Amino acid sequence: MQVSVIFTTYNSPAWLEKVLWGFFEQTVKDFEIVIADDGSRSDTRDLIERMRVESPVPIKHIWQEDDGFQKCRILNKAIVAAEGEYVIFTDGDCIPRNDFVAQHLRFARRDRYLSGGYFKLPLDVSHAITRDDIVAQRAFDVGWLASQGFTHTHKSLKLIARGWFADLLNVLSLTRPTWNGHSASCHREHIIAVNGFDENMQYGGQDCEFGDRLLNYGLKAQRIRYSAICLHLDHGRGYATEETRAKNRRIREYTKKHKVVRSPLGLDQYLEKEKEVVE
Repeated sequence: MQVSVIFTTYNSPAWLEKVLWGFFEQTVKDFEIVIADDGSRSDTRDLIERMRVESPVPIKHIWQEDDGFQKCRILNKAIVAAEGEYVIFTDGDCIPRNDFVAQHLRFARRDRYLSGGYFKLPLDVSHAITRDDIVAQRAFDVGWLASQGFTHTHKSLKLIARGWFADLLNVLSLTRPTWNGHSASCHREHIIAVNGFDENMQYGGQDCEFGDRLLNYGLKAQRIRYSAICLHLDHGRGYATEETRAKNRRIREYTKKHKVVRSPLGLDQYLEKEKEVVE
């Protein structure tokens, strides 16, 4: 099965580099990376060109002009460029554990989407992680994180649980599975069926709304939050406003109430353009 990994980035080359290091260490290598760039400066492009040389997997860089927070728009463009029949989504601030892709593929089924987990790090620990820490997978070790001053809670189980224990926690967890930007996946045909992400939405709930439409389409949601793990690097969110959050809440409420399946402003506009070029 051909696999694409898609994640967004915006003017965060230091974080992007760490994320790419994480994907270079995956236990499976049969996938492509599609970087959905929401208007970054040239230093991001330069980093990607440099990383391509050492990457064990193909890297595509899909860029659009900076027009504020337009994650849904660039994700749709990246989906069109992706060649995989199965698509894994994460974020440009999330370092994947070396079994991240393998775990998504282990649980992949045609009748569902997968909802993975992440582990939030504070800013100082985010900066402290080096390439060697990622290659050796120390960054995912609770002891190493504690040595960096990180205070652990019950959420550290996400890093500790492996194998059958992680599978059991996935089942027992009371957290409702939702489509999330840091770790989620499904078949590309289902993404096309719901017309991708709704470009009427900016920051705040746009990922969950996409998952709502997958459920309305007939898919089930499965938790793998203790199996498909990534480290979330800390950063500010200057693009978050109450106005956009309120607008997105209204769109999501409408989607759930009226069982909306297809986005009114989504993938089809780019698929049509691609078709015209081929013809």
